Amino acid sequence: MMVAMNDKDTTALAHVAAIPPYPPGRPISAVAREFGLDPARIVKLASNENPMGCSPKALEAIHAAAKLTHQYPDFDCYELRELLVAENGVETGWVLPGAGSSDLILQAARGWLGAGRNAVIPQYSFASYESGAAAQGASVINVPARGWDHDLDALVKAVTPETGVLFLATPNNPIGTAVAPAALEAFLAAIPAHVLVVLDEAYREFLPAAERPDLQRLIAIRRNLLVLRTFSKIHGLAALRVGYGIAHPSIISILKRLQLPFAVSTAGQMAAVASLRDRRFTQSCEELNTAENARLSRAFAEGGFDHVPSRANFILFHVGDGPGTAQALMRRGVITRPVANYGLKTWLRVSIGLVEENDIFLGHLRELLPEGSRAG
Repeated sequence: MMVAMNDKDTTALAHVAAIPPYPPGRPISAVAREFGLDPARIVKLASNENPMGCSPKALEAIHAAAKLTHQYPDFDCYELRELLVAENGVETGWVLPGAGSSDLILQAARGWLGAGRNAVIPQYSFASYESGAAAQGASVINVPARGWDHDLDALVKAVTPETGVLFLATPNNPIGTAVAPAALEAFLAAIPAHVLVVLDEAYREFLPAAERPDLQRLIAIRRNLLVLRTFSKIHGLAALRVGYGIAHPSIISILKRLQLPFAVSTAGQMAAVASLRDRRFTQSCEELNTAENARLSRAFAEGGFDHVPSRANFILFHVGDGPGTAQALMRRGVITRPVANYGLKTWLRVSIGLVEENDIFLGHLRELLPEGSRAG
């Protein structure tokens, strides 16, 4: 006979059992089952995925990798790592590929946090920062935003002698705002040397080139810095879980000790290499995002919806009842992302899709909320 268990029955560590589960964007298959919809007619705009898919060259690489599934991946990710070294103008030993940048977020927490230490995290930050810190038994210092922006001065003041890690994303998810390069450099210089700063640049490629932080300047300013990048967004390889970190070899050495062996699959490595070499594809993705970001923003303004100007591939907009509106849109075959877990119960986040996908979303939104929605 099966015996049901609850949190009180388990012998897991209490601080781990208390971590809220990560709320993922709902998959098309689950929404189709729940509402009896045709999966082919559902538009998913919830998880900041690339609506153009991945590079055709990456797809060819995935097919080639299928012939190698009986062999373990290259443990060192040699070809991918060396290409990233060259791309970023750093020396070998400064780059570590991982199973998505989320993998490296957790390894940073494991290496630099524990009981008696704390993590400094800005308000409205990617949920994995806090859950990663909590899993290590560390305390969390949440620093309120200044409007929709990171309050950099307050973050500096929040650091204590017990701070092990400070997490910062630019552009920031789920808000979409970005830190200007000069302000970022001054901020990094002000953080005490004992703190590992984890700079999450998952959405870097959606910034205009002139607004992207200069890696060489950042690593010259600060040795205790880990910069995270991902292939899940602009490269459209979210299902393969490939990301990487850039840091001084002393930091990379610690992360490698914590990483699972063969963390990056053969398909992931080969697809990432192929995508890096297909500049035309990623450029077309940037162009689509820029144009549709501007068009959606105009539509929100004209329709009476407050929204946060975004430097990423999603937009946060006000609807009054976030969970209710998300549910109503799902019934119509449009999946958006409620953000109540960030304390934003009256807002939704929508990923920027293809032109026709955005048209479908806007049409249903206008029918549901014909007078728009202003934040009170």
